[in-house]
Amino acid sequence: MINQTLVFIQKQNNLLLGLKKRGFGEGRYNGIGGKVHDGESVVEAAKRECKEEIGVDVDALDQFGEVVFYPVKFPKGIKIYFFNAIDYRGEPTESEELKPEWFDKDKLPFDKMWDDDKQWMPLFLQGKKFTGTFWFDENDKVIRHELKEASKDEEIPSELSIVV
Repeated sequence: MINQTLVFIQKQNNLLLGLKKRGFGEGRYNGIGGKVHDGESVVEAAKRECKEEIGVDVDALDQFGEVVFYPVKFPKGIKIYFFNAIDYRGEPTESEELKPEWFDKDKLPFDKMWDDDKQWMPLFLQGKKFTGTFWFDENDKVIRHELKEASKDEEIPSELSIVV
């Protein structure tokens, strides 16, 4: 299974998404992130990806989700650790891989995002934590999913829930 991270940065009523310019997910908006390298923690990977992809230093992260995805192209699955950036420094800048763009939280471009986003994004925007599994068809459409909201006192079952 491939381990990846996704970081979401918020400012007032806006959410920063990145338009993927190449590779898997090209042409779709998503959070900022990517693969966890060997010997690297998910937190280190999340911070590194923010720096590499949009030139932003993330000082603190709050993990709000952990989901396993089964797209046809990756039958062994992709485990994604979702983080909310509590504090960051720098101005998001376009890179070769990603074009960052701010969106009003009430007007997210779901038609240009992954099909699963409309299932879990409302939980994130309400400040809730969750775990889940999503299965996709050959057109990257969700064919089945399981999504569980974590209770307020429940921790996300991974290596950490809050990192400073």
